[in-house]
Amino acid sequence: MKKRRVSKKITIGNIEIGGNAPISIQSMCTTDTRDVNATVEQIHKLSDAGCELVRVAVLNNEAAESISEIKKRIKIPLIADIHFDYRLALESINQGVDGLRLNPGNIGNNEHIEKVVKAAKEREIPIRIGVNAGSLEKNLLENNEKLYKNLVKSALKHVKILENLDFDLIKISLKANDVPTMIKAYKKIAKKVNYPLHLGVTEAGTIKTGLIKSSIGIGVLLNQGIGDTIRVSLTEDPVEEIYAGWEILKALDIRKKGLNLISCPTCGRCEVNIIELAKQVEEKFRNIEIPLTVAVMGCHVNGPGEAKAADIGVACSKQEAYIFKKGEIIKKIPFQDVLQVLNEEISSLN
Repeated sequence: MKKRRVSKKITIGNIEIGGNAPISIQSMCTTDTRDVNATVEQIHKLSDAGCELVRVAVLNNEAAESISEIKKRIKIPLIADIHFDYRLALESINQGVDGLRLNPGNIGNNEHIEKVVKAAKEREIPIRIGVNAGSLEKNLLENNEKLYKNLVKSALKHVKILENLDFDLIKISLKANDVPTMIKAYKKIAKKVNYPLHLGVTEAGTIKTGLIKSSIGIGVLLNQGIGDTIRVSLTEDPVEEIYAGWEILKALDIRKKGLNLISCPTCGRCEVNIIELAKQVEEKFRNIEIPLTVAVMGCHVNGPGEAKAADIGVACSKQEAYIFKKGEIIKKIPFQDVLQVLNEEISSLN
């Protein structure tokens, strides 16, 4: 893994972004922001899963006015997603939002842009410039340049608007649903600015296809030292985005948190339903806080040795199971007691 790109450090709420701060995981609510109870409930679920920043759509003034009440009832920073209407940005700021996702060039009127930037600067509220391949400016769509180059051009145009107003609390994202385009765009802009970068593959798809696209796109860039925050965009319950984000960071050994599951792909030697058992173990222990590697193996002869890096694991035969720690078998139990015994052993480690 390459040394991480050094970016300007900004702060969103109580979370530091960029510099030497940990790469953070964020998501976006799928609720109607005007429905405070539903939005708060979803944010709590996201937070419990490990979400560190959350974004909400601000489509109208009522949604903007809901921000202060939402913030009273959550613990993680709240970001307002604004399109075109500067008044919604101003109201979100007045309501105490921690960050904005806003492309200043889309507001149009210079006076309106200045009002938003002045308010954000006074309260030290960062702005994320979020460029999307599906909504580039018309002149860029017609210039016959490569898409990734146009994404960078669009982002730099918005950056220049903010810099000309002496504003530098900036984060940038350059999202596309095409993974190679997204990778090239981020690599290019990483050489041109020092602002923190938010990584994501937009419109990635369902949990099956979306996880693959996001893991490749985000993972390649993180492995090259690029990226300060990430979102795994899925057509799914956003809680799954958080679990996926953590798995990407854990797989690259960037951050450690909770369950790291090792499980064998099964074969003809396996005498139990190891697929079902692995799913049960993953579901039961997915919310543990301490970093813990748990192995679920289908062969009691080779399993403990093959998974000797695991903190704790189980290797199974037809009627029995063997609990092991760091490759050493510590007890033999009936197969039906696996989840109970694993729970007891893991609980003793917390």
